[in-house]
Amino acid sequence: MEIVNIGNVSKDKFRVYANRLLNECFILKSCEDTKQCYYFILRERELFSAYFEYLGYEVVINEEWGIICLKNSYGTGRIRLKMRESIILLILRLIYIEEQKKLTDNVIVSVEEIYDRYFGLTGKRLGKTDMRSAMGLMKRYNIIRNIDADMGNPDARIQIYISVTLATDSAELNKESTMQKLNTYIKENETNGNEENFDETETD
Repeated sequence: MEIVNIGNVSKDKFRVYANRLLNECFILKSCEDTKQCYYFILRERELFSAYFEYLGYEVVINEEWGIICLKNSYGTGRIRLKMRESIILLILRLIYIEEQKKLTDNVIVSVEEIYDRYFGLTGKRLGKTDMRSAMGLMKRYNIIRNIDADMGNPDARIQIYISVTLATDSAELNKESTMQKLNTYIKENETNGNEENFDETETD
């Protein structure tokens, strides 16, 4: 018995794209890997909304930004990040905000800048393995894409997507609130067991 009648919509495509939306956090029009998924969900928004409503999610569509994500109505669906990953995420958000002031949506930075900012904020050097792991996580959730292969290499370049602005529960999208959150994290003891949440579905 079908809970939601999908009518003439391809069941295979619906299954694939519904799982992508659930597992990848952000579906972007500007990302080549998710563009087809974005337009399919946009076209079948009522169907996706009805389906995910049964699971306790709201499908959030921002056509101005070209982004689709899920918001959990019950406050669950959160991803656990290690402290250094939370700091890197906020550094990426800070860079995106700064670059936006230059009226550019195509934000490309070197990994070296992230290394430098991390050290400047924490006084600690970040190893290449930790950087690769953090960048791989951000790529998995469509927060960044890598332009060069080795994301632990300081010379490598990454593109930061607009989704970074929705990847934390910070209420305001500005440099001051991002720095305040960064400083809060940095003051805490950074230990192996210290983790912080960000909400994959939180929107401003």
